[in-house]
Amino acid sequence: MPVAISPSFSSEPPARCDSVWRGATLVTMQDGHYNLIENGAIAVAGGKIVWTGPARDCPVFAGATQHEFEGGIITPGFVDCHTHLVFGGDRSAEFEQRLNGVSYAEIAAGGGGILSTVNATREATEDELLAQALFRLQPLLAEGVTCVEIKSGYGLSVESELKMLRVIRRLGVMLPVDVKSTCLAAHALPPEFKGCADDYIDLICNTLLPVVASENLADAVDAFCEHLAFSPDQVERVFNAAEALGLPVKLHAEQLSSLHGSALAAKHHALSADHLEYATDEDAQAMAAGGTVAVLLPGAYYLLRETQCPPVEAFRKHQVPMALASDANPGTSPALSLRLMLNMGCTLFRLTPEEALAGITCHGARALGLQETHGTLEAGKVADFIHWPLSRPAELVYWLGGQLPCTVVYRGEVRGEFRS
Repeated sequence: MPVAISPSFSSEPPARCDSVWRGATLVTMQDGHYNLIENGAIAVAGGKIVWTGPARDCPVFAGATQHEFEGGIITPGFVDCHTHLVFGGDRSAEFEQRLNGVSYAEIAAGGGGILSTVNATREATEDELLAQALFRLQPLLAEGVTCVEIKSGYGLSVESELKMLRVIRRLGVMLPVDVKSTCLAAHALPPEFKGCADDYIDLICNTLLPVVASENLADAVDAFCEHLAFSPDQVERVFNAAEALGLPVKLHAEQLSSLHGSALAAKHHALSADHLEYATDEDAQAMAAGGTVAVLLPGAYYLLRETQCPPVEAFRKHQVPMALASDANPGTSPALSLRLMLNMGCTLFRLTPEEALAGITCHGARALGLQETHGTLEAGKVADFIHWPLSRPAELVYWLGGQLPCTVVYRGEVRGEFRS
């Protein structure tokens, strides 16, 4: 049954309104629930929502452009809070090799694996990386992504990491989408630092991050805490350096083993801890106390044929917000559909459709520190929303693949109308 909520307006209607959108059920996602407003209306001014509520209660705004939908639902714009969209080359040949029985160790010995992406990324120019990233980003935009996080992490040198971060910033200027940039230099150990991980961490902390901060190339700093990457002590050094520069942190944690990186992230009040297949109940408690969002990445779980699911019940019990993301990357999640992740989150991780939709709206926004401006349909938020000619929100989770028809509105303007 729809949950009735109060319209988000004060006793006095807004003084200004540029446009009104009505004729569909609003899926507001306030407090992480559908919170439907049947036959609702959204009033927009200056790219922000200034009023929502039942259409019958909408104030009369002289001169405002009127947009009338014939039924359907309106959701907040989608937030893809964990991607690696900027990189050189692709690893489809390795994917085929693995399916033909070649081991990852054999592939790596032949020059494959993450280092093949590092080499391709280092060799590519900024313009080449930009063109490849545009190709990968467009499908996400077509299905309603209005905010996306993109990480570096395939350069693994000062010069190449800065190159990736500049490309990420260029994407945010070129396209009608909010792009958040994350420095993930502590992603893997570059070959020239083999056996010298602490020296590489020194380079990140003392040389790279100060430049990143001074040139405003990143909104957050990430790291990979895992036996095959970096230890909790090394990650904490990166966190301390980032925080000294005023940059929030987040972490790849507990994907392949339990090192309690998620508890470390929570200790530093990280925006998010991501993957989390091996997180414990104690980790979940720490994340709840630290205000750290759990970002679940079913695409990598699926492609790697993992069997250990994230502790969703523990996150529920401790009221840890759960976000979903594509984790779009060349090696473990070449996913170009955030909507497919909705279905995977439900079928593989046993999320409810409501939890999954919250994962790519309000909780996805929280994982980027954007909960005050993005992720729900309410006054004061950016006017990013999507109209779907669907009967109920669960249909977004139900349909597998394909391009569902939709109208994407970004900052109060139609960004695109997509038809199946």
